[in-house]
Amino acid sequence: MAQQLVPGGGMPDRIADVWGTRTPHDRDTPWPVRVDTHLEEGVAEGDVDRWVRSACVLCSNGCACDIAVRDGRMVGIRGRAGDVVNHGRLGPKGLYGSWQWNGADRLTRPLVREGGRLVETGWDTAMDRIVERSRRLMEEIGPLSHGFYTSGQLFLEEYYALAVIGKAGLGTPHMDGNTRLCTATAAAALKETFGSDGQPGTYTDIDSCDAIFLYGHNMAETQTVLWARVLDRLYGPRPPVVVAVDPRRTRVTEAAGRTGGVHLAPLPGTNQALMNCLVREVIENGWVDREYVAAHTVGFEELAATVAPYTPERAAEICRVPAGDLRRAAEIFGTSDRVLSTVLQGFYQSHQATAASCQVNNLHLLRGQIGRPGGGVMQMNGQPTAQNTRECGADGDLPGFRNWNNPRHIDELARLWNVDPLTIPHWAPPTHAMQIWRYAEQGSIRFLWISATNPAVSLPELPRVRDILRREDLFVVVQDGFRTETSEYADVVLPAALWGEKQGTFTNADRTVHLSEKAVEPPGEARSDLDIFLDYARRMDLRDRDGGPLVPWSSPEEVFRAWQECSRGRPCDYTGLSYEKLRGDSGIHWPCNDQYPDGRDRLYADGIFPTDPDFCEAYGHDLLTGGDVTPERYRAARPDGRAHLKAAEYTPPPETTGEDHPYVLTTGRTVYHFHTRTKTGRSRRLRDAAPGPWAELSPGDAAALGVAEGDLVRIESPRGAVEVPARIGRGRDGVVFVPFHYGYWDTSGAAPDGRPRAANEMTLTEWDPVSKQPVFKVAAVRVTRLHTPGAPRPAAK
Repeated sequence: MAQQLVPGGGMPDRIADVWGTRTPHDRDTPWPVRVDTHLEEGVAEGDVDRWVRSACVLCSNGCACDIAVRDGRMVGIRGRAGDVVNHGRLGPKGLYGSWQWNGADRLTRPLVREGGRLVETGWDTAMDRIVERSRRLMEEIGPLSHGFYTSGQLFLEEYYALAVIGKAGLGTPHMDGNTRLCTATAAAALKETFGSDGQPGTYTDIDSCDAIFLYGHNMAETQTVLWARVLDRLYGPRPPVVVAVDPRRTRVTEAAGRTGGVHLAPLPGTNQALMNCLVREVIENGWVDREYVAAHTVGFEELAATVAPYTPERAAEICRVPAGDLRRAAEIFGTSDRVLSTVLQGFYQSHQATAASCQVNNLHLLRGQIGRPGGGVMQMNGQPTAQNTRECGADGDLPGFRNWNNPRHIDELARLWNVDPLTIPHWAPPTHAMQIWRYAEQGSIRFLWISATNPAVSLPELPRVRDILRREDLFVVVQDGFRTETSEYADVVLPAALWGEKQGTFTNADRTVHLSEKAVEPPGEARSDLDIFLDYARRMDLRDRDGGPLVPWSSPEEVFRAWQECSRGRPCDYTGLSYEKLRGDSGIHWPCNDQYPDGRDRLYADGIFPTDPDFCEAYGHDLLTGGDVTPERYRAARPDGRAHLKAAEYTPPPETTGEDHPYVLTTGRTVYHFHTRTKTGRSRRLRDAAPGPWAELSPGDAAALGVAEGDLVRIESPRGAVEVPARIGRGRDGVVFVPFHYGYWDTSGAAPDGRPRAANEMTLTEWDPVSKQPVFKVAAVRVTRLHTPGAPRPAAK
């Protein structure tokens, strides 16, 4: 077993060496163990009082870890060797950003707005204000006055409690989270193709694949430990071929070149044309498993007819990539024995997000590449507990992957919660986040509870978002561990306990469930999100139909047991899990039940999919318009356990370049930060590694603009602008990249130096018609050189 200590423990600096020492291995052999450890300066392993089990919450990988505790403080972290997810490894964010904020700059008491200022108060005063406003609005307007905007970073137990409070207690359909910004398309694509959410593949497919396709997924920076797993295959004796779809040059695209694969760099907004071409080539070249398609899918003829016009030459013209590269990528997919695909924001945050992601599913179905080692799909998540948001219904869907349009599913929940079925909102699709904010803008939502997220930086078109938050008729509750750009607009701010300060479970992107134990006490009067939600329910006196308390729980484990009953018999069945079972060496995949007592690592190996009309999570949509497929039309297609091959034409993006705005803006993540840096920005190592934003230009565009490395440039869309240093060399011509992590600390939209720097000043309020995920990857901008203030820090290598 390899061991890597990092500074504080006296070994390699994982800021410079992001992925750590290689442990190469051959195909179909276990990934070797390498334990990464980081301790606070001056603390040795022998000084640690105890190690407390958890898993990292700074990406969707869900790396198992142990928290070092000394004198009641978190003083370090180490990876857990026996865990199926990470085999002991941690990335830079986990090592340096998951715990080093502890005790610094925290919210420790509730705040309420008095005379335009936020002032400290006690819990009774803060909660009384919330409950008074909530009750009054429920009486005067009803449940449609209430909206809840949550996160992908709470625990399963907290999401489930919130879902029950909102759906069975208040009866509001207005509940969603920032998962809409990063993972909604993953859920939508899985439902459209397979009938239900739930990743078909598992991370161990990396250990067995012959080719790996990464669609809009810069895994090297967004899931560093997962990329370390890929690197160990690439350095082994039989490396997989890599194909990367990304308009930028990254470590992933460099690997494509080294392995004999392909880097496809389409113009942002053209993914659907590219995918239609790849599907066409697989069909035209006879690489289809006809027997599998006939037995296990519906919709082949329509799919084949839709993609037929997308020749490599036509797709090359639309996407501005070489036709030969498209043919080569299709050949790799069509002729490799075992192909793994991963998909992320480069596909998800575009106007045809669900359509393009479904084409990835289609490729695997056409070749029968699903449910077996090395052959699978990973419609990835962007946040650590995004999967739980979707399972528990805190993202607007119904708990347990139930179908809002199926009366039987509503009755199941009504019996489980002991409420009238009419209380549960199901007369229309659940309200997605972008519509929640529109309703707040229009004045129909008058009470907005925001928990564990920072929309004043992360939502698109920030000038509009600030105007909404300022509305006099909108009562805003913000629940967080720190003051943020968003909390400055709140009427009430509630101090929340963070990771390591509370207990609960969470599920990563490949369905692995971990238990995170409480390591230390939260600071001051901060409370867990679960305790806050339960306190609200008690003060609101929410009751079931027999007059008993709607949410009778008092501990996370009680909520977990209630959730197990809710999940019973559904695709995400947790009935075989328990806190005690999760205290073993490794996390466990769901479903975990009598049939799969140790969890099921891959789904659909038998070719049977959860598409039965009485069982499926959704009846599907028209991929172009987002229109709902009716239950009658769905039944007429007779899926009956077969997957759907969904098709759609390519359409241009909602905003295109022109003379005034000749460049395409795309935004995204970087290796050293997570979301709006609420945690990682408080880690000195991570902050020093990437202290501020930048704009990335291609060499050709930089030369045409007269911009050199480090020059200050103004990037401006019809909605707003940023002024940031330039970096040259990793993008394609016509495309500008700006990281989205960076906000501002005064509410004018400017950074402390007075220059605007939040990328979402420029993005637009548009979304995919099916997943409703915002379009962060396509906006028209112009670029102007200002002056040369000094070169920025280099990008991660």
